[in-house]
Amino acid sequence: MFGADDANIKIDRRQLLRGQLRNQLAPMRPPWAQTETSFVELCSRCDDCIKACETRVLFRGSGGFPEISFQSAGCDFCGDCLQACTTSALQSPVPAPSLAWHHRATINNQCLSLNGIVCRSCTEACDTDAIQFKLQTGGKATPLLNQELCNGCGECLAVCPNHSISLEIPEAQ
Repeated sequence: MFGADDANIKIDRRQLLRGQLRNQLAPMRPPWAQTETSFVELCSRCDDCIKACETRVLFRGSGGFPEISFQSAGCDFCGDCLQACTTSALQSPVPAPSLAWHHRATINNQCLSLNGIVCRSCTEACDTDAIQFKLQTGGKATPLLNQELCNGCGECLAVCPNHSISLEIPEAQ
């Protein structure tokens, strides 16, 4: 039975045919991707962006569309996927690679440092210095995340030992 919030959920045809009737997060597309609807309409599923990705963070996802995963590395926003795309599914409104998308890191309460275990993996991997640690009494260190410095590259996700970091689009966007 569906809950009260489920009455307004929109599902696509693929979700219906696969029996996926729960609201699911949209897959994370490559940098410079159009809105999900436009992206799916424009993308030819040719894999050119996946082949062009030197860091190998792009992969063929659901329905054959490219998705991004930060399991082993982050995105360096080199723009090779953008240049490889001939259908405009990936399109840069501005030339600055730091504006590839609005995703920013968030750190949840499972962070090892927040739980008294020394870990600085994320700050060591962060090229923009968006993650710093503030020492607290008792030896704990609190991670401080500067959203303005974060470019959403995902390097911190790749190195986090217990997956305490995720990329999300801030509500103000």
